[in-house]
Amino acid sequence: MRTLNVALGERAYPIHIGRGLLERADLILPQLKTKRVAIVTNDVVGPLYLERLRATLEAAGMQVAVVSLPDGEAHKDLPTLNRIFDMLLAERCERSTTLIALGGGVVGDMGGFAAACYQRGMPFIQIPTTLLAQVDSSVGGKTAVNHALGKNMIGAFYQPRLVLADIDTLSTLPVRELSAGLAEVIKYGLIRDLEFLEWLEQNLERLLAREPEALAYAIERSCRNKAEVVAADETEQGERALLNLGHTFGHAIETGLGYGEWLHGEAVAAGTMMAAQLSHQLGWLSAADVERISALFERAGLPVWGPRLGVERYLELMAHDKKVEAGKLRLILLRALGQGVIHGDASPAEMAAAIEARCR
Repeated sequence: MRTLNVALGERAYPIHIGRGLLERADLILPQLKTKRVAIVTNDVVGPLYLERLRATLEAAGMQVAVVSLPDGEAHKDLPTLNRIFDMLLAERCERSTTLIALGGGVVGDMGGFAAACYQRGMPFIQIPTTLLAQVDSSVGGKTAVNHALGKNMIGAFYQPRLVLADIDTLSTLPVRELSAGLAEVIKYGLIRDLEFLEWLEQNLERLLAREPEALAYAIERSCRNKAEVVAADETEQGERALLNLGHTFGHAIETGLGYGEWLHGEAVAAGTMMAAQLSHQLGWLSAADVERISALFERAGLPVWGPRLGVERYLELMAHDKKVEAGKLRLILLRALGQGVIHGDASPAEMAAAIEARCR
């Protein structure tokens, strides 16, 4: 087992990465305030892993309540969030009850947001079961639901007490979901860790083959990068925005097509190619650099071209992005491979040219 720490003072918490962790009550119990937990999962993950986690907790003397949500980004909304509150209230859960999110990014985001809101805050544990959630969304305390006008626009920063990344859960992950997670893994190399990017180029097939040692290394390296950024800028006032490489373009794709049509990681990959194209237009990346990024995404089974929503539609959706300040959109671009930058001076014409160049 590999363990990292997210350094946030009194709210610091561990990230445990390894195999067989769903059976490790000794990792979970120290984080609980009482002997009551409420598990939020979904209709796909629940049948695979809920009973294993429930058995672990009940054997340790815990009382367990459960709510299972419908699967998918299309259900990451306020009506579905209310189902969590319905369960917490029906079970008479208290502020000291710990909410455990067992699932991918949607479950983690919604579980965390519910924990932040219920009785103004209850303890929260992340047990991510997808690669994307293990390397990205479970770490850092971003929680939210979507709105028809924008992705993740209703939410809160709310840190978990523990992240438990059991690599064994990746054995049942569909190939498409595995690829989507690799988009976020590759992101860390592109924005701040060139050595990791080179490792990924050399070891991508090992990750696609789900070799445990390769997965453990990639998850740990990704989480270490994110933990360092979050510790320096918890609420995204500066450097943390770099973690959104490709996300402004990608969120426009997700919203424009309808939530769930493309997986988040797929949209991020295509969005990253748009960001790389704009970086090339600005003279920061060479054409060979852009092709190098594209080749890695393609090897990972990810799209490198965005859908043709229309340039005006892209720009309209991007105007709702959370990184808009004083009416000005801040984009995450690449000054070089391994060096992300926050750029607030891209003109609509420059963004339009990059979008047009990377859509087909």
